[in-house]
Formats: sequence, C-alpha cells, structure tokens
Amino acid sequence: MKAEDTKELKELIEFLKENRIGEFELERGELKVRIKFVPEGGADLSGLAHLLASQPAAAAVSGAIPAVHAGATAPPAPAETSDEALLHVVKSPIVGTFYESPSPGSPAFVKIGDHVDAGQVLCIVEAMKLMNEIESDAAGEIVKRLVQNGQPVEYGQSLFALRIS
Repeated sequence: MKAEDTKELKELIEFLKENRIGEFELERGELKVRIKFVPEGGADLSGLAHLLASQPAAAAVSGAIPAVHAGATAPPAPAETSDEALLHVVKSPIVGTFYESPSPGSPAFVKIGDHVDAGQVLCIVEAMKLMNEIESDAAGEIVKRLVQNGQPVEYGQSLFALRIS
C-alpha cells in the first residue's frame, strides 16, 4: 500500500467517525477495505495505521464510535467586507471534486443571480466515485460561486455565497 493510499484511508476513517457512519466498504483494484465501527466499549482504533500498512490486499477495521462529536475546523476565511458579511455561505460537507452540472455538457444546477430554495440541489461533489448532490441549506439568491468546475474541494470549504431572502 502506498503512503498516499494510507493517508487517504486515514482521512476517510476520520470522515466516517465524524459523521457516525457505522459501516463502509471500498474496493479499488486489488485493494479491498471494509470498515465497521462497533458500539461504544468496543475495540480501539489506535493501531489502525499499522493494520492498514501491514495488510496491502485487504483490511477489516473495527473501532468505537467517539462519544463526543466535534466538528472539523475549516481553513480560516479571508477577511470579509461589510457586504460579504451579510451573505450566507454553503459549505462542502465532504472532500471530493466539485461539479456544477449533473454531466458534462449539461447546464449548471444554478448560476449567479438564480433564486434557490432550501433543499435545492446546487452542485455535485464526487467522492470515491460516488456523486453526492449538495443542497442549499437556506433560501436566497446565488451571489457567488466560490470554486471552479472540476476543482478539488475540502471538508468545510465554501462553495456558494447566498443573499438570504
């Protein structure tokens, strides 16, 4: 297993723990990983990196779901002007690749100036070959798109700025 694969798996495990996802399976070529968290009081995850590094073809991981759910911190935002301070920012809930439309050549889900409702799909973030529709968490007018089509995005990264209506 390559060092970058191990790093990616560690990030995936942290994401699964933070979102309290109990079970996950991944298959990439010869690499097969199955992660299953057991209820509190179960096994400890501290030896996970060693387990992943020592078993290149398959890994099964069990561990306790953390009792306290602490939100991940996003990179600090640049200083905002007074107009920008009034905007609502929609952030990425996952790490992946940002896409503005459902498929190449299709029109974008939204464009600047569009009015959106809470729950309306704004974009797709592809993570591990899964297309995740990102919905607006507020109603308002799209003022800015803060990422480019095909750009990698991080957890908590700002995607759109809305003027709440």
